[in-house]
Parts: sequence; C-alpha cells; structure tokens
Amino acid sequence: MDTRRDFLQKLGISSLVLPFMPLSGLATTKTEKLYDGPVLRVAIMGLGGYGTRVAEAMKSCVKAKLVGVISGTPSKIKDWQAKYSIPEKNCYNYENFDEIKNNPDIDAIYVITPNALHYDQVIRVAKAGKHVICEKPMAVNAKEGQEMIDACKKANVKLLVGYRMHFEPKTLEVIRLRNAGEFGKIMFFQGQCGFKIGDPAQWRLNKKLAGGGAMMDIGIYAINGSRYMVGEEPVWVTAQETKTNPQIFKEGVDETIQFQMGFPSGAVASYLSSYNINYLDRFYLVGEKGFAEMQPSTGYGPIKGRTHKGELTQPHITHQTVQMEEMAGIILEGKEPIVPVNGEEALKDLKIIDAIYLAAKTGKKIPLKL
Repeated sequence: MDTRRDFLQKLGISSLVLPFMPLSGLATTKTEKLYDGPVLRVAIMGLGGYGTRVAEAMKSCVKAKLVGVISGTPSKIKDWQAKYSIPEKNCYNYENFDEIKNNPDIDAIYVITPNALHYDQVIRVAKAGKHVICEKPMAVNAKEGQEMIDACKKANVKLLVGYRMHFEPKTLEVIRLRNAGEFGKIMFFQGQCGFKIGDPAQWRLNKKLAGGGAMMDIGIYAINGSRYMVGEEPVWVTAQETKTNPQIFKEGVDETIQFQMGFPSGAVASYLSSYNINYLDRFYLVGEKGFAEMQPSTGYGPIKGRTHKGELTQPHITHQTVQMEEMAGIILEGKEPIVPVNGEEALKDLKIIDAIYLAAKTGKKIPLKL
C-alpha cells in the first residue's frame, strides 16, 4: 500500500522534485493516498530547547504524533498543553511518570534530558512497558548503557537512540557511494566537531549531569560519523586532552580532545572535539579512488557535501521529522534502517568514549573490542 511517506521518498528524495518543501506543504495528488497506517503516539520527557525542536518537527509527521509530556516544570506543561493540544491525562512529572504504564494512549517516551539522567529514566520507562527513544549519548558510560539495553530487553520494549544523521539524505548518499565502491579502499577519515560554549552555569558543564564535556555532547558525532562513513568498527584509540580554562571546564569536564582511531582494514582517523573552538562541523573521507567532504556535516541543516563526482544535491527535510517518521516505522512495522539506531549501536559509541577518556588520562594506546 502506498503511503504518504512512500510518496515523499519517491518525489522528495529520489527525483528531487520538491527539494525544500516541508512535509506538511504537499497537496494530495491522484497518485498519493493519505496515510492510514499505524501511528506512534509519543510523549516527550524534558521540555527544553531540543525537546521543543522535536515537538515542532513532529507537526509534519504522519507516522508519529506528540500526545504527552513529562516535565518537572508545571508551567512548561501548561504551555505545551495549550500549544500542542495535549490532554491532562497524558501529562506527568518526574515523580509520577511510572504511572504511564496505565495509560494505553502513549506508545513511546522520547527521553530528552541531561545525559546522566538517561539511565534511571530509560529503565523506569521500560519497566512501565513503553518503548524508549533516548537522546545521545545514551548514557554516561558503557556499563550504564548495557544495563539500559538489558532492562529494555527484559521488558520487551524497543530502545532507540536519537541518531538523526542516520536518516539524513546526503549522509545516506555518501554511505551508498562507499558501499558501491566509488571511493575504493578507504584510507582516512577526519572529523571535526565543536563550538565555543556559552553560559558557564549550564548543565553541559556539570560533570554530575553531563558525564563529561565536549566529547559527550559534540565529539560523539565525529565518533559515530567515522563508523558509518568508514563502514568499519575501530580497533584502537589514542587521545590527548587540552584544557585552557579549568575554571569553566572543571575536573572531569573536557574542553578539547584530539583523538585518533584505527580500523581493521588499515584505515586511520583523526578527530577534534571542542567546547572552545567555533566553526568545527566537518567530515572528510578519503579512499584510493575518491573522497567525500561534508561541511556542515552534523548541524541541523541543511547539510552540505561534495565528492570527487560533484556536489551532493539531496533535499533538506527537517532532520527530526524524518527521524521520528523512520523510528515510528522501526517500532510499529519492524523496519530496518540502513544505519542502526538501537541501543547496541549507541553502546559502541559509549565504549569508544570510555576508551578515549582512558587514553587521554594514561597517554596509552587503548585497544577496542566493540
């Protein structure tokens, strides 16, 4: 059965007929049927800036719908109720959200809270019998990540992680080209991710809430990006940390880390993760037969890229809209994404981050087994 999403993929992604028109702006045509399949009913936990971005993007979804909220701030709940027509019975706080197990109108919870809170909240959601979408990093270390995976498996619910780039059209085109052999044997990857952070009092600079610093927030993009662009799992890592302002970047909160990884084929990678350098959002992949460059590579878009064959021209559609549509398909229809977004995928990034911190601390080359 044709669906609205199928139609958009045919027109918006394959033929690029409507490259920048939002999903909600497309009129029904004779070849399109209004979507009448299952809809993933989602509650967002954490009503901050990114939670708002996801909520706005979901207005254009047809397979996913925002139906509930979880927040510790009553005024935010009231605002979201009015803005998104959320019924009172679907509103919870951090103390009582376990009661969501008795609410048949909510299928999944999207956890968008500070990193260190994910562990407890995801496990509680799983015990409540709801599917989980968790922002990255999934946890603050691999031990917690594994326990979250185990809890979701025990509860027989899905655990997905907010890797929006795994659905981004230009990113997927680079992966397709690599799989088709267009770059030849991959030799080198470079990933640069960073920005100069603002408010020194924010939670991202609080070790107890963030679990680290720039690496947990922005460096993870370069780690994950190298894995899907190189197409292999790294086998070793080395790292060097630089800290110029210990008053802002306190113990356990990394300011800038340079790190390197090696892959089984012999490909090597170089990375820069920073909270003190602007304009870092670039991936560069080099093979024996060609290259791919993306800059910006992970921002909210539009992503820009080129290869030795020319500019990448795939359309920009709001990342969070595509992500939620595709995740609805994964949860409700058993779809398999080109690049995984499950807990096991996120656990690999956490293992690498653990090793990077250890390498930076010890100065040693740390073997990886993912």
